[in-house]
Amino acid sequence: MRVRVAIDYTAALKQSGGIGRYARGLVTTLAGLDNQNHYTLLINPDAPRQGLASFQLYPNFDYKLYPFSERWMTIGWHRFYLPIPVEWFAGEMDLFHSPNFILPPVRRAKTLLTVHDLSFIRHPQGAVDSLRRWLNMVVPRSLARADHVLADSFNTKNDLIEIFATPAKKITVVGAGVEERFRPITDSQKLAAIRRRYHLPSEKFILGLGTLQPRKNFTGLIEAFSQSLAGETHHLVIGGGKGWLYSEIFKAAAQSPVSERIHLIGFVADDDLPALYSLADIFAFPSHYEGFGIPVIEAMACGTPVVCANNSSLPEVAGQAALQVSAADIPALAEALSRLSVDTTLRQKVIKEGFAQAKKFTWAAAAQRLLKVYQTLLS
Repeated sequence: MRVRVAIDYTAALKQSGGIGRYARGLVTTLAGLDNQNHYTLLINPDAPRQGLASFQLYPNFDYKLYPFSERWMTIGWHRFYLPIPVEWFAGEMDLFHSPNFILPPVRRAKTLLTVHDLSFIRHPQGAVDSLRRWLNMVVPRSLARADHVLADSFNTKNDLIEIFATPAKKITVVGAGVEERFRPITDSQKLAAIRRRYHLPSEKFILGLGTLQPRKNFTGLIEAFSQSLAGETHHLVIGGGKGWLYSEIFKAAAQSPVSERIHLIGFVADDDLPALYSLADIFAFPSHYEGFGIPVIEAMACGTPVVCANNSSLPEVAGQAALQVSAADIPALAEALSRLSVDTTLRQKVIKEGFAQAKKFTWAAAAQRLLKVYQTLLS
């Protein structure tokens, strides 16, 4: 039976990393898997539409615009509780999937909600007060209304069960994947172009990547780098656009005793990531909390040895293929960076295991799991 599925695709078009990458990876792969059911992508009018071009290949995919901006739709639905069902904008549907924490009013369709993480509860100091209060208000309500919930990791599933008493049978872990373009880049011209574009040092460097915000623990990474032997032989490059509460990151970099070896290069374009990973000698991801941690497996797929934190979902994602330390243990992080910078045997072991670990995560497998959830909900 042909069914009608509507997906809120706004985050996929407006957010380059994190939730945006997750939604893009799943839905674009799903389009290549399912040519039977009909899909409508719902987007806000202020979202860029270039990312919709690939769906022109699939006649069972179309898109529709919400009538107002994301901000005004959110205010109407979740502050004034306007009972305007999403069907008014999408047309009749059998299933509505919200991949971004919040579920709008739905009239008759089955509902699927993705909750990526509960960092606003597990690491509340990493979010601005207004955002934390907002999520504490709308996420529990959305969870209660959803027919089924997707989690990025078993860690997030366990958090949902523990914190919100969400029944385990109501949650499915889908996970993420690595795009095929993430592989070791060896083209010297391409690598040189990326080095020029981001003003990267000519010497070896350690790479940190993510939106500049407290949860990513860049201040801890800067401190560990400053204490490590790698601080004498390597540079530290941190890529990511400004998020929130980021002033301490710039302050830590400026006050480091090796400040001249620390580079904050700003936002990195999606297409440039494989080459940037390939140029890096080490990838460091000491985050305080992650719902999944896609950069870990992307770096592994590019042949870059990884140091990451041992909390939340990261042990699931990294497996035994990374050096794992406590995000709060600066000496341990410094030691891990030092070891990977000098121990050739250890580096080769971590790189080899990283390639194998990254192969366990594919968007095809994740999209198949998603499609199975759709089918089960509608059966």
